[in-house]
Amino acid sequence: MANRGKQYDAVRTQVDRNQRYLLADACRIVKEANYTKFDASVDVAVRLGVDPRHADQMVRGAVVLPHGTGKTTRVLVFAKGDKEKEARDAGADFVGAEDLIQKIQQENWLDFDKTIATPDMMGIVSRIGRILGPRNLMPNPKVGTVTMDVARAVRELKAGRVEFRVERAGIVHAPIGRLSFDADKLADNFSTLIETLVRLKPSTAKGQYLRSITINSTMGPGIKIDPLSLSAARA
Repeated sequence: MANRGKQYDAVRTQVDRNQRYLLADACRIVKEANYTKFDASVDVAVRLGVDPRHADQMVRGAVVLPHGTGKTTRVLVFAKGDKEKEARDAGADFVGAEDLIQKIQQENWLDFDKTIATPDMMGIVSRIGRILGPRNLMPNPKVGTVTMDVARAVRELKAGRVEFRVERAGIVHAPIGRLSFDADKLADNFSTLIETLVRLKPSTAKGQYLRSITINSTMGPGIKIDPLSLSAARA
């Protein structure tokens, strides 16, 4: 294991590696076990009882966190006509069509965090799929970013909408806020994420679905949460 330094070692002693904490305690400790001077992100890693190699056990979706993520999201929308105006009125940072496609292709411009497209625009957006895809920026109907309701999509992304997808090892990673958030707000965001994951449980998944859950700040130690203590897990 890499040597993380004395500051990390000092806060690490506040966490019992062998204990699975209740949610309220974990959200309190993640704020206390911190030594950074910046407002670090608080993230969750959930190991699910699924095998992502099987298409019917792929867990993917999006959730709007009640208190947002604490991050300003720059939203780009590919749209024309009335939908272009709708996107601008909803607060999109960049809106356009072929002009944005050319800017991305010719200038390698990627100063945005999320993309939305109306269905009729996907033909030209596919030209830059090799650029957007590896960066997880390609609009996708499965997570609601290919839609005619661009206003709603923009507002949700601006409000703290988080997209997630289970990785090969069966783990879902997602942010739930910042260290500056109150512990109660972190707990609310956490619960909303877990409830969404439980709703998306594949019918073919067998055994315990929420295998393990860990919460940590960007440079802080991982804090294990007891999945069986969560009301969503027992539902």
